[in-house]
Formats: sequence, C-alpha cells, structure tokens
Amino acid sequence: MITKNSSPIYWSLLTCEEWRMYIAAIEEGLCFVGSQNQPFEEFSTWATSRLPGREWVQDEQKLQPYANEIIAYLQGKLSQFTLPLFYRGTPFQEAVWKALQNIPYGQTRSYSEIAAHIHNPAAIRAVGSAIGANPVLITIPCHRVIGKNGSLAGYRGGVEMKSSLLRLEQQA
Repeated sequence: MITKNSSPIYWSLLTCEEWRMYIAAIEEGLCFVGSQNQPFEEFSTWATSRLPGREWVQDEQKLQPYANEIIAYLQGKLSQFTLPLFYRGTPFQEAVWKALQNIPYGQTRSYSEIAAHIHNPAAIRAVGSAIGANPVLITIPCHRVIGKNGSLAGYRGGVEMKSSLLRLEQQA
C-alpha cells in the first residue's frame, strides 16, 4: 500500500568500470547503496522491509548527483562524500553508523575500537551486527572496520568488495 505522504524511492543501476551496484534515494537523501554485482533483488528486498509502502521509480537523472560522487570515489578522485544520506535504524545502529563516518579515508578501525568509541566497549558483536545492517555501503564506510588482528572480517558486500575498497583508498 502506498500512502499519500510517502515520497517515492528513486533507484538506478550505477556502473563504473568493474563496479555495478544499485543505488536509491528518497527526497531526504541517499538511502541505499548495494553490494557490488548483486541482482536487483538486493535492493527490492531492502526497500520492501525498510521503507515499505513506497513506490519505486527508476530515475537515473534524480540519482545522478549521488552516482557522480560514488563514481568519483571509485575512481580515486573523492575522499569525502557531501550529499545527504538518509538512514533509519535503532539508536544503537545509528550511533555505530555515525561512528563509521568519523573513520578517516584510507584508515581502518577495529570492531572493538568502534564499540569503545560509542561508549559501549562490551558490544563488539552488536557493533558487527549494526555494521552488517548498514544500508548505505561505501558512503557510510563500514569497509574500514576490520578485525582486531587485521583480518577483513565479514562485510555485507562480501570480503572481495571490502578488500577492493580498502586497496582503492590505500592507492589514493
């Protein structure tokens, strides 16, 4: 059911060299960046569960400003995103996602460092779960969180995508 007050979710397929991912935004900002080379179902499942009742509108023009920033990042030309983001989670998830946005480009933090940063040092596993629920990959840089021993622990986009993003940032 679509309600009168719900703005549509605008979506597009972003492609840049070997990168192919779905992105989406609502009027308030970018709300979804998908995993590399995943099917449309990744977006549709997310949209159905996280922003139910909204119409989906494919609109490359509406998404172009977001696509331009993500492409510039993927080409090593941008290290700081400036366009608005929209995300909604539990207060704990949102605290984690805000902490992730404070990790400088090209640097990493451990899950335990993020837990300490949000003043909940015992919540290491919960931090991992919140990171896994991040709806806006790349722009909320959960790829910058690694295991305490330096391992590239799990990542919603897959360890290969995480590794590629970290390499990209090291080369810049």
